[in-house]
Amino acid sequence: MTKIAFIFPGQGSQTVGMGAELIAAHDVSKQMYNKADDLLGFELSKLMLEGPKEELTLTYHAQPALLTTGVMVAERLMENGISPDFTAGHSLGEYSALVASRVMSFENAVVAVHKRGVFMNEAVPAGQGTMAAVLGLDAEALKAVTDSVTSELGEVVQLANLNCPGQIVISGTVKAVEAAGVKAKEAGARRVLPLVVSGPFHSELMRPAAAELKGMLDTVEMTDAKVPVIANVTAAPVTKASEVRQLLVEQLYSPVRWEETVRQLIANGVDTFIECGPGKVLSGLVKKVDRQLTTYCVYDEETLQTVIEASKEWNTSEV
Repeated sequence: MTKIAFIFPGQGSQTVGMGAELIAAHDVSKQMYNKADDLLGFELSKLMLEGPKEELTLTYHAQPALLTTGVMVAERLMENGISPDFTAGHSLGEYSALVASRVMSFENAVVAVHKRGVFMNEAVPAGQGTMAAVLGLDAEALKAVTDSVTSELGEVVQLANLNCPGQIVISGTVKAVEAAGVKAKEAGARRVLPLVVSGPFHSELMRPAAAELKGMLDTVEMTDAKVPVIANVTAAPVTKASEVRQLLVEQLYSPVRWEETVRQLIANGVDTFIECGPGKVLSGLVKKVDRQLTTYCVYDEETLQTVIEASKEWNTSEV
């Protein structure tokens, strides 16, 4: 029996035009985009569909944009009888997973992630912090590099996303991340790639935002998950709403344990991963953990129909 995980991308996957084909072909999907506009009080859908890219990339725009598109895709899949056995999301994507698992409503989640983005931007204004992907260096060696740079410069840089074998993202101040990138190459890293993000996410610099986030999340209605969610912070399944709240706060300044998340899903029998939303980043990371896994990316009508056709051969569980 096929076991399915819906996985949801985080910041960096946003693209101008995201979801355009899907909302053009499906009125309910378009209504979700319009609902996001109404709830947020500005034209998020216009930014998503027309840009400019620089505005869409700002964290308080990118977060609700990615959530809206990811949830819209997941709802289309479930309407067509494709339901997950587990959900997981990378950083911001964890909120989309929580909507798909029925912990949060879309309405509450899209407002929450917009506020989360505002808190994150206020903690470290755009341009002061950054992130970079380091390829070809293991976690122990890279941590030695980031610890050294933090000590030398007196500025934060640390491991932020443990994505897959040979790919780890570092996060911190612009100066410290750049210095760590140079040292990482000296230590044997193959490449260091700056990421298209507007802040130093999953670093200690996000502690002030986490305090604000806790106060906000305490007011958001949540229910226990109908489908287990693999949490970024623990790489373990979570279903209790009370535990979800605490983990979402810790997530802001803790590393995303994505490689462990994928391995946890495999250990729970998942063999098919469906990435919901723009891009193919997470599917690529899944394949780097285990090339034998089946992955799909759904971001337009063609990719949606591909999964619907494939699902006719599956025996899946219901949400």
